[in-house]
Amino acid sequence: MSARPTGSPVKRARRPSGVLVLALSLLFALVAALPGAAPAEAGQTSLRAADPSVLRVGSTYVAVQSTGNGIDVRRASSTAGLATAPARRIWTDGRNLGEVWAPEIVRDGGRYHVYFTAGRGAAHRMYAISSASPDSGYTAETRLALPDDKWAIDGTLFTFGGQRWFVWSGWAGDTNVEQNLYIARMSGPTTPTGARYVISQPREPWERVVGGPYINESPEAIEDPNGQLHVVYSANGSWSDRYCLGDLRLRAGGDPTYVWDWYKSNGCLFGSHRDTMMSGWDPTLHVDGPGHHSFVLLDGDIATSPPAGPTFPLMFHAVPKGTPYAWENRFWYTGGFCWWGGTTYRRANVPGANTDTGWSLKFFE
Repeated sequence: MSARPTGSPVKRARRPSGVLVLALSLLFALVAALPGAAPAEAGQTSLRAADPSVLRVGSTYVAVQSTGNGIDVRRASSTAGLATAPARRIWTDGRNLGEVWAPEIVRDGGRYHVYFTAGRGAAHRMYAISSASPDSGYTAETRLALPDDKWAIDGTLFTFGGQRWFVWSGWAGDTNVEQNLYIARMSGPTTPTGARYVISQPREPWERVVGGPYINESPEAIEDPNGQLHVVYSANGSWSDRYCLGDLRLRAGGDPTYVWDWYKSNGCLFGSHRDTMMSGWDPTLHVDGPGHHSFVLLDGDIATSPPAGPTFPLMFHAVPKGTPYAWENRFWYTGGFCWWGGTTYRRANVPGANTDTGWSLKFFE
């Protein structure tokens, strides 16, 4: 959700045995991922909403959604079933904090934590609630004491390299100039420690097509098959069909707090306009402005992403093509993603190597 424009790994499920079955499944996944392959029809759900956050708990899918002055949770046996699953209220804004945006559900230390934005204008800040159950018994909200105490939205927690981290979108100062991505260490699920570090700013031409302000937001972390960290985020205004997903890849052995150890994709990886897409990536056929996605992972653990070859569930919001692009016309969509190897990200006139080659991602409607 953007401001309005103004000036240890879990073991994966066992796969079928047999060399032939495995080979065929890998071939199918690779063919489906080819840029020229015809995509399946978009998985539009019946839920008119934004900012999906979904994780898998055993064989159940759990999603959270902001609704008016509160947060609801839904449970279903499939991602497609979440849209029609009963919504259960888990938190209500009893203190009139303001707008409630983009809840993110995370499992950490045997508890479920839902991080969300609440506030008005320049007062938007990150909050968290927690429970031993994904759909009941949540605590009262706690405001996160993020470093520098600036405007902050779209935050989420993850563990990488044995360390908890928190990433979010925020302002450098107290005015709405641009939205950057920041990262900070966490000593616990709700306790930041140390400074905040910028890891991305909307400075590339493809993420400056729509401004007022220019934005990087909705960061979602995931590990690739080499164990390298990625943060996939939304760029361009969410009020525009130019909204799209880009990727930050941390170089092998890199420091997550050092901005020049991150390499950015050279264009959108999931978007609806060819002129902003990274070379070799095609625009969407059925939706406009895909953004604010959720990698649907077991317990939300970023180390349980798929290996090379298979596709994995994705949820995102977008507007159906042929429909006026507006916040109120966004729907939740089911989709997929897979890893795409040997991809070089390029940059110039900054410290460190100009290129970095590794895994990127392909997204499917």
